Amino acid sequence: MAISPCIFSFFAGSGFLDLGFETSGFNIVYVNEIFSPFMAAYRYSREVLNFPSPEYGYHEGEAADVTKLTEGSEVQRLWELIQDCRKSHNIIGFIGGPPCPDFSIGGKNRGHLGDNGKLSGAYIELICHNLPDFFLFENVKGLWKTTKHRLFFESLKQKLQQAGYILIERLINTLEYGVPQNRERIILVGFRSNIIKDINRKIGNDKLISKSFFDWNSRILYPQEKVFAYPWQKSEPFQEDSILPCPNGIPQELTVEYWFRKNDVLNHSNAKHYFQPRAGITRFATVDEGDDSKKSFKRLHRWRYSPTACYGNNEVHLHPYKIRRISVAEALAIQSLPKNFVLPENISLTNMFKTIGNGVPYLASKTLAQTILDFLVTSQNNTAELSKVPVIKVKLNT
Repeated sequence: MAISPCIFSFFAGSGFLDLGFETSGFNIVYVNEIFSPFMAAYRYSREVLNFPSPEYGYHEGEAADVTKLTEGSEVQRLWELIQDCRKSHNIIGFIGGPPCPDFSIGGKNRGHLGDNGKLSGAYIELICHNLPDFFLFENVKGLWKTTKHRLFFESLKQKLQQAGYILIERLINTLEYGVPQNRERIILVGFRSNIIKDINRKIGNDKLISKSFFDWNSRILYPQEKVFAYPWQKSEPFQEDSILPCPNGIPQELTVEYWFRKNDVLNHSNAKHYFQPRAGITRFATVDEGDDSKKSFKRLHRWRYSPTACYGNNEVHLHPYKIRRISVAEALAIQSLPKNFVLPENISLTNMFKTIGNGVPYLASKTLAQTILDFLVTSQNNTAELSKVPVIKVKLNT
């Protein structure tokens, strides 16, 4: 069975998750995003990267709301597109990370009854209605770790299992994949039982996939227990434009400064896009380099990884050795985007930082895509299918 995975993307934002899948060999055929500035940024970035347009186009609106299943609705059109895609015997996957403030410990914490929380349930309903061959669901760790939210998460899994999906989940930290950011997220992946049978997978359980079959660890570059054991720099008095050599004994490639240099952030198209303080910059100079103990006004340390990027939620990240907030270019670097990934100038600074903070870090999304692909193409009878996957070759300045 030749594998040609097609992806229908939901809550796509500016396409960080999609980019990881596309550069791993998946074909993005449908993109859905309700917020027009994010969709505009998605389209613009694809043009800059010379990516082809999705076969079934861009769709603004609430495609995830199956309650609107009426003739001529976006949900009905989506169903028709999926049937058309199946005519070519393609493997179809859904990917998405519904908005998560209602499950975030530092967010609204309204759970599944909040406006954003309801979207997680809507996405699962959409999966159960359309029955793609596999799916990926991404959300904040609060959905998985907080007791009252975990009950909702388990109910979503039960619906998926009743619809014929075999599941596996993991709380990831993007540091594991080379992202210079301490960001934990719950990842839930599911495969239809028929696709598992088709690729000759014997998993030994009709509800859950064993970790021995879906190997999360095979592509981890930096195991968490090792990452947090390194002698990371704590904090030191801030000094503008200071020079501080990288200390020994730490993985430099997980540091903010490494990525600033890697992406040449001072010459990036978004280098000048940062917020100017309303009441002077005196307050900025009082925060030590590396002091991220406060809820807001955290100053990054150049030779350490960043806290979770959640720009736009009253959290301000200051540049390690400049008297200013970090720029859009620097935030993109912290999300491990390629250096030639650019956001358009005609969207607001607020929306620039919001879409960056909402996105799945590129190297994490790429690794997740590759792990799913490993599972799909490795079977008992055929281990050569990977060569048949149609890889889109694009030049990314990483």
